[in-house]
Amino acid sequence: MASKVLYPLYQLGNPQLRVFRTNFFMTLVRPGKPQPPDTVQFRIHLEMTKCDVRNYLEKIYNVPVATVRTRIQYGSYSRRNHLNQRVKNPDYKVAYVQLPQEKSQEKTEGRTVTVETSKEKNPIFLWRKMEQVLPSKVNLRTMPTSVQ
Repeated sequence: MASKVLYPLYQLGNPQLRVFRTNFFMTLVRPGKPQPPDTVQFRIHLEMTKCDVRNYLEKIYNVPVATVRTRIQYGSYSRRNHLNQRVKNPDYKVAYVQLPQEKSQEKTEGRTVTVETSKEKNPIFLWRKMEQVLPSKVNLRTMPTSVQ
């Protein structure tokens, strides 16, 4: 749950130096089932909304986002403790973030031709490259902010 934040009193002069940090976290995980190549899966806080996920990625990591889909994965009662009581695994929320296809349109002889941009600038290529380098579960707080 987001905690109550106390901001400093208004000070005369510019700029107002305030640092806004999120109370949520996002974990990049490998999907269990095959996903389209432009989709990335995250494990997020239960109180995060689709708008929060979009703003988190766009404002902090400068990654463009096309769409966000979320679902809640309910924990199972698969374990039992030493008193033979059922123990529930915690619930968690999963976000599927679809990255935009970067395409440019060129007009040649009256026809419009769609051409994809280079791989280095394509965010989908960058995310796939990060998935290959990083371990299976990564907390985005430890990742560098220059993800462009």
